[in-house]
Amino acid sequence: MKKFLLYLLGFVFVVFILPIICTTPNKEQEVVANITEENTEMQSTNNTENNNVQNQNYDENYLKYQTIRLLHTETGQIEELSMDEYLYGVVAAEMPASYEVEALKAQAIVARTYTIYQAMNSVGKHENADICDNYACCQAWMSKEERFASWDPNEAEANWQKIVDCVNATTGRIITYNGQPINAFFHSNSGGTTEASLNIWGGIDYPYLKSVETSGEDGYSQYSSEVTISKEDLENKMKEKYQDFEIDFSDENCVQILEYTSSNRVKTIKIGNKEIAGTEARTILGLKSTNFTFSFDGSNFTFSVVGNGHGVGMSQTGADSMAKNGSNYEEIIKHFYTGVEIK
Repeated sequence: MKKFLLYLLGFVFVVFILPIICTTPNKEQEVVANITEENTEMQSTNNTENNNVQNQNYDENYLKYQTIRLLHTETGQIEELSMDEYLYGVVAAEMPASYEVEALKAQAIVARTYTIYQAMNSVGKHENADICDNYACCQAWMSKEERFASWDPNEAEANWQKIVDCVNATTGRIITYNGQPINAFFHSNSGGTTEASLNIWGGIDYPYLKSVETSGEDGYSQYSSEVTISKEDLENKMKEKYQDFEIDFSDENCVQILEYTSSNRVKTIKIGNKEIAGTEARTILGLKSTNFTFSFDGSNFTFSVVGNGHGVGMSQTGADSMAKNGSNYEEIIKHFYTGVEIK
C-alpha cells in the first residue's frame, strides 16, 4: 500500500507539478522580453520625437522661407516669389552667366543664405518685405525680362536656363556656422586677398568672415582700375561731406595713408584736416575698393585700385577661378567662409 502511494505521488509530481516548475521561467523571460521590447520601442519613439523636434526647429528657422516678399525699391511694391524663383533673378543680376557652373551654384547657395539671414535678422527693415532689390542695401535682383534685354538674344535663353539649373541643383541648401545661417557677404573681386569683417562695418567680427588668399583673380577685368581726380574735385568732394574741410596742397603730406588692414587695404587715411576710414574715402572718392595707392603730380591725384567691392566673404571672380581649376561649389564656399557647414 505504501509502495502504491509512493508511485501515485510520483505520478502526480511528474504529470502536474514538474511542468509548472519548468514553464514558469519561460513566462518570466517572456515578460522581460516584452518589457525590453517596450523600452526599445519607447527609446526609438523618443529618438524619433527628438529628431522631429530638431527638424521642426530647422524648418522653423530656415525652411519656412519658401516664399520671399521682395520690395521693388523703384516702385515701392512688394512681390511674393518662391525662394528659387527669387534666386533666379538674384544670380542673374549678381554673377555673369558665363561663369563656371560650380561658381554659379556657389553663388546660388550664398544668395539663399544671405536672404534667409536678412529675413531672420532684419525684421522691420523693409516693413512688410523680407528683402529689397537694391544691391547697395541688400542684393541685386532682375526679372527675366530685364535680364534678357541686356543679354545677346542668341545667348539669352541658354544663359537663363544655366542659371535656373544651378539654382535648382542647390535647392534648400544654405551655409551655417554653429547651426545658424551666416551673414553671407560676397563681392566682385578681392584683388587676391579677401578682407576680414573685423576691419570694416564698425569692427563686427564674424568668426566665419576671415581674410583668405585666392589666386587667379588678376585675369579678370574687375581686378584693377584707376581714378584720376583734380585737386579741386577732391576738395569739393570732401566739402560735400565735411563743411569745415581744409587742405593745403603745398604740403606733401596733405593726403597720407595712416594705417592698413591685415589684407593691405587702407584702414585710415588723412585728407587735409580730416582723418577718415578707408571705406569712407572709397565712397567719397568713387573708388572700387579700399585696396589702393595714390600719386599727386601737383594738379591731379591718381588712385590705383586693386579689386572690386568691400572684399568680405566670397569673391565672385575668385569662385570662378577656383571652379576653372576643378573646385566644386562646396570647396569654393568653404574656402571663402571659415569653419562653416553646408546643410
